[in-house]
Amino acid sequence: MFNRFIQRLLGNNTEYELKKMRPIVRQINELEPTLASLSDASLQAKTFEFKKRLADGETLDDLLPEAFAVIREASRRVLGMRHFDVQLLGGIVLHRGDIAEMRTGEGKTLVATAPVYLNALSGKGVHVVTVNDYLATRDSEEMGQIYRFLGLSVGLIVHDLDYEQRRRAYNSDITYGTNNEFGFDYLRDNMVISKDQMVQRPLNYCIVDEVDSILIDEARTPLIISGPGEKSTELYSTLAAIVKRLAPEDYTMDEKQKTIAPTDEGVVKIEKMLGITNMFDNDHLELNHLVIQALRANFMMHRDKDYVVKNGEIVIVDEFTGRLMFGRRFSDGLHQSIEAKENVKVQGESKTLATITFQNYFRMYRKLSGMTGTAKTEEEEFNKIYKLDVYVVPTNKPSLRKDLPDVIYKTKNAKYRAVVREIVRCHATGQPILVGTTSINQSEILSTMLKQENIVHNVLNAKYHEKEAEIIKNAGQMNTVTIATNMAGRGTDIKLGAGVPDLGGLMIIGTERHESRRIDNQLRGRAGRQGDPGLTKFYLSLEDDLMRIFGSENISKFMDKLGMEEDEPIEHAMISRSIEKAQKKVEAHNFEIRKYVLEYDDVMNQQREVLYGQRREVLVAESLKDTILTMVDDIILDGLARYANEKLYPEEWDFAGLLAQMEQYFVPRGTVTVEELENLSRVEVQDKLKKIAVDLYDSREEEIGAQTMRELEKAIMLRVVDSKWMEHLDAMDALKEGINLRAYGQKNPLVEYKFEAYEMFEEMVDSIKRTVITFLYHVQVTFNRPIPQAEDHLQGAKEVHRDVPENPALAAESERPQD
Repeated sequence: MFNRFIQRLLGNNTEYELKKMRPIVRQINELEPTLASLSDASLQAKTFEFKKRLADGETLDDLLPEAFAVIREASRRVLGMRHFDVQLLGGIVLHRGDIAEMRTGEGKTLVATAPVYLNALSGKGVHVVTVNDYLATRDSEEMGQIYRFLGLSVGLIVHDLDYEQRRRAYNSDITYGTNNEFGFDYLRDNMVISKDQMVQRPLNYCIVDEVDSILIDEARTPLIISGPGEKSTELYSTLAAIVKRLAPEDYTMDEKQKTIAPTDEGVVKIEKMLGITNMFDNDHLELNHLVIQALRANFMMHRDKDYVVKNGEIVIVDEFTGRLMFGRRFSDGLHQSIEAKENVKVQGESKTLATITFQNYFRMYRKLSGMTGTAKTEEEEFNKIYKLDVYVVPTNKPSLRKDLPDVIYKTKNAKYRAVVREIVRCHATGQPILVGTTSINQSEILSTMLKQENIVHNVLNAKYHEKEAEIIKNAGQMNTVTIATNMAGRGTDIKLGAGVPDLGGLMIIGTERHESRRIDNQLRGRAGRQGDPGLTKFYLSLEDDLMRIFGSENISKFMDKLGMEEDEPIEHAMISRSIEKAQKKVEAHNFEIRKYVLEYDDVMNQQREVLYGQRREVLVAESLKDTILTMVDDIILDGLARYANEKLYPEEWDFAGLLAQMEQYFVPRGTVTVEELENLSRVEVQDKLKKIAVDLYDSREEEIGAQTMRELEKAIMLRVVDSKWMEHLDAMDALKEGINLRAYGQKNPLVEYKFEAYEMFEEMVDSIKRTVITFLYHVQVTFNRPIPQAEDHLQGAKEVHRDVPENPALAAESERPQD
C-alpha cells in the first residue's frame, strides 16, 4: 500500500521520463511548417549540413529536433507516412539507448527511421536487426527509400551473400539484417587470414526490432561456427533402439526442470543390452551423455511440435514463432538422437571453430536499443544483462480491445469443442477470427474439426509458412478464419476490412497459455491496432502443459466437487491468477538459465576478446618479426627457469636438458655444445641462445625473401592461433559439462570454472608460442602455390545455433581450416 502511495506521489518512471521528452516533440512540431516549405533539394541538403555541424563540434543530441523533423518531412513526401507524436517519443527512447515498448500496429518500423537517420549522420554505421530475412528485406526496401532520398546509403545482409556484397552492405550508412547474420559475420571476421576479407566495421549503434525475441528468447542459443567431427554415428541408432524398449519405470522425467535420467532398473537394462558392466565408468562418460540424449529425444522431443520430418531430414520448429528453422540443428548429440529415433540418416557431429552468445555479441555495440510490443514483463532482465531501461510509449489512439477472462475445461477435447463452437458463432456474423495455437498438431486438430463444420479457413503453421505474411495481413477481413501457430507473422500488420469494426473487430482465440506471459500478450496484441476494436479470449484445459506441470490438481478437485461435466467450463479470477503465478515461476526459472549461460560465457568472452584483439593486431601488422623474436625470448627464459634456475646452485643447472629443449625450437644441432654453455654466465647463455635464434631467422629471411617471410609469419601465426583456439573451445566445453560435479565437494562450480579456465587459457597461449616458433624455424617453403585466402580458410564450415540446454541449434553450410 505504501509503495503504491509513493508511486502515485512520484509518478511512474516511464511517465516521468516521457514527460521530459515531450518538449523535444514540441520543438520538432514547431519546425514542421518551415521544412514543409523547402524544395526537395533544400530538404536533401540538410543531411550535408548536419554532417558539417557534427564535424564542427555539435553532438547528435544537439541535432535531434531538426534531424527528426527532417526525417518526418522526408517520410511524408516519399512514402506518404507522417510520424505521429508518439512515434517521435519512441524514436527519442531509441536514440537514448533504451527499449521502446509500443503496441502492435503503432508503426514501430517508421519509429526507427528517426533515430536511424540521426545516428547514421556520424558515418560510423547503424545496424537495424530483425527476426527474419523477409522483414529485413521489406524494411530495407521500404524505409530505404527515405534514407536514399536524404543522401544516405542502405545495405542489406541476408543469407548467401559473398564477401564483397557483405562488405559493401556493412560499409553503408545503414545496414539491415538478422541477428544470426550479424553474429556469424562477427565470428567469421575473427577467422579470416587477411584484413581485406573482414566485412564488419567497429560495432557502433544497433536497433533491435522485436527485441524481446532476439535478446531474451534466443539468449540461450549461442552462435557456433563448426566443422566436421570424426566420430561414428552408429551408436545413435543403437541407443535409439534400446530406449524404445524401456518401460516407464526405467526412467524418471521432470518436465518442470526439463530433465530425464534412467532409474537403477533402467541402467541395468541398458548395460545388459549394450553388453557392458558399468555405464558410469570413466571410459563410458560419452556413452552416458548419449544415453541421456537418446532418452530426451524419445520421450521429451515430440514430432510436429518440437520438430518435423521433411524430405528425410529433421527440421526444428521454433518454439516461440512456430516457424521451421531450416539449417539449424540441436547440439550435443540431441539432433543425431532424434534422427536415429525417426529412422532418417544420422548426420555426423561437428567440432566448434568459433562461438558467441547473442548476449555478448549485442553488448559489444557502443549503443544498443530495441523496440517491441511486449518488454515490460522482462524489464529486470533487460536492465541486469544489457543495462537497458524499458519505456512504455502510449498508443496514438486509445485502445478499444477487450481482453475477456480465461475459460478452463477438464480435457483438451472439451476445450477444442468449445473453441470450434465459438468460431462457428462468430463466423456466422462475418467477424474475422485468428486462432493462436502452440503446436502444429494442435492447429491440425482444429483444422479437421472446422472442416467438419464446413468453415473455410487458412492454416498457418510450420508446414505451410511460405505465404505467411500474406495470410496474416488478410486475417482481419470479413468472414476470414485463420489458425496460426503461436506468433507466426509477427511484424506484419493486420488491418480490418470494411464493416469489421462494427462486428467488434478481430477476435483472437488463444488455445493454450504459453509459459511466458509475453508470448500471450503478443498474441493478444494482434487485435486492437490504432484504436480498432478487438476481442481476445483464452481457452484452456487441465491437460495443457502449463496446467498439467504446474499444479492443476487443486482446480481439478474443485471442479469435481462442484460435479462439473466435461464440457462445462469454469471462469474465475482465481484461475487466471494461479495461471499467471505459474507463468511468473517459469519466467524466473528461464531467466536463471539465461543468467547461468551468460555467467559462464562471460569467462569465455574475456578470453575471446583478448584472443580476437590480438588476432586483429596480427591481421593489420606489416611485420610480425618483433613479435616472433619476443616469443623466442619467452621460450629461452622459460627454459632457463626450468633448467638453470637462479634459486639453484650453478652446479645443479642442467645445460644438457636446456640445450635439448632449445634444439626442438630454434637451435640447429651442433651449433653449440653443453660444454660451451657451461663456461658462460647465465646472462651470456641467454644472449648466446638469442643470437643463434636471430641469426637463423635472418638467414631464413634472406633465403626466401623479406616479403615471403612476412606472409609466412602471418599465415602460420593465424593458422596456429585458430587451431589452438578450436582445441581450447572443445576443452572449455568439456570443463563446463563436468564442472557442476564440484558442487558435491562443497566447491562453487563457477569459481572453479573461472580458475581452471584461466589456467587453460595460459596453457593455450604458451602452446601457441611454442608451435609458431617450431613451424617458423622448421617449415620448408615451396613456391608452387599461393598463400591461402579467407575463402579457402572458411570453406565448408557450418554455422550452428547451439541450444543450452534445450533450444534449437543452427547449422548452415560453411568449413573448418586444415590444421
